[in-house]
Amino acid sequence: MRRTTWMTALVLALGATGVQAETAPAAKPTPKASKPDTGTKPSTTEGTGTSAGPETEDQKTIYALGLSVGKDLSLFALTPAEVEVLHRGMQDGLNGVTPAVKLEDYAPKIQALAKSRQAQVNANYLERAAKEPGATKLPSGVIYREVKAGQGKTPRATDTVKVHYRGTLVDGTEFDSSYGRGLPVEFPLNGVIPCWTQGVQKMKVGGKAKLTCPGSTAYGERPPQGSRIPPNAVLVFDVELVDIPGDTSQSK
Repeated sequence: MRRTTWMTALVLALGATGVQAETAPAAKPTPKASKPDTGTKPSTTEGTGTSAGPETEDQKTIYALGLSVGKDLSLFALTPAEVEVLHRGMQDGLNGVTPAVKLEDYAPKIQALAKSRQAQVNANYLERAAKEPGATKLPSGVIYREVKAGQGKTPRATDTVKVHYRGTLVDGTEFDSSYGRGLPVEFPLNGVIPCWTQGVQKMKVGGKAKLTCPGSTAYGERPPQGSRIPPNAVLVFDVELVDIPGDTSQSK
């Protein structure tokens, strides 16, 4: 797996409970699963519905845990009905009741489920991006959409470019941003991922564009170590071409 931290273990465990309940025979309902939040310990905060926010530091920390788990589980693209199944598995684990299926039988299937679900999410996102007004789909599958027309030169693949950019996953999670660092970045255009090499060559200095990159034109199976990018992820870049330092190319 991509990550080996305690968070990964937790996510895998939660994912497993969601899968197990969904695939379990309906003839063996799990006790206490239909009524969440019925444990023996009373809540220390009245009104624990969605309208009540976390108050104590422990509650805020647990809320943050929920956010982290939710973001990591987003790659499963769970339907509302599947979220209910996931919640049922979580409740069974928390309450110590007899599980509907054996965890050891279904835990190995989590990665395969995540991979297949992510592939479908990626395909759906690329299809929507290609239908955005002004979008152009390149032969490689890269989707280029001009946001602001530039007035300067257009770079060649052999040029060094200076850009500002923001990179996000399809769920909106930001994984990198030169804007956040407050400094544009320079690099040879033929030394980056194919999506950038192809997309930025369609821009002019001063212009802005959105690049939607299929996994095959981004990092594929091997994202940068330590990054938040999953294998084969579709990446979205908002790019501003600031300059072509030392440019010797001709305007197009």
